[in-house]
Amino acid sequence: MRFDVNAQVRDLPDVPPWESLLSVLRDRLGLYGAKNACEQGECGSCTVLLEGAPVCACLVPAARAAEREVVTIEGLDDDVLATSVREAIRRCGGVQCGFCTPGFVVSATATLRRDPCLAKTDLPEALSGNLCRCTGYRKILQAVEDVARPGEGVGGSDER
Repeated sequence: MRFDVNAQVRDLPDVPPWESLLSVLRDRLGLYGAKNACEQGECGSCTVLLEGAPVCACLVPAARAAEREVVTIEGLDDDVLATSVREAIRRCGGVQCGFCTPGFVVSATATLRRDPCLAKTDLPEALSGNLCRCTGYRKILQAVEDVARPGEGVGGSDER
């Protein structure tokens, strides 16, 4: 099968069509940013972009991803919006163990691309596919809100 991952086309022989995209990324391509956690699409730790849309890579069969554009957290290294999201999460203290962070960054980047001025009340639902066991979400949501409204900055509202 042929995969277009992070703007590089890779031919991978002997990939069974039912193998998950997550397995292809981690085990065959050595891209470890998408984390293997629940394997049921419940936690968002394996979120990647498939044709620009966030998906749980653990649920996507390799055959469905073949010949389509896949972008992982590693592929967002030079992306200005993703860098802003990563920096805001760090600045707001939204990283503790860090396991969920790549999935949150990918999801938040896709969300803000769709709606750069997303309402604060819509953020929890927009990121509801990503779970975190450490932070309690408040600081992560604050970080994404700060990127959506860069003029307000951290602590710019008493509602937080």
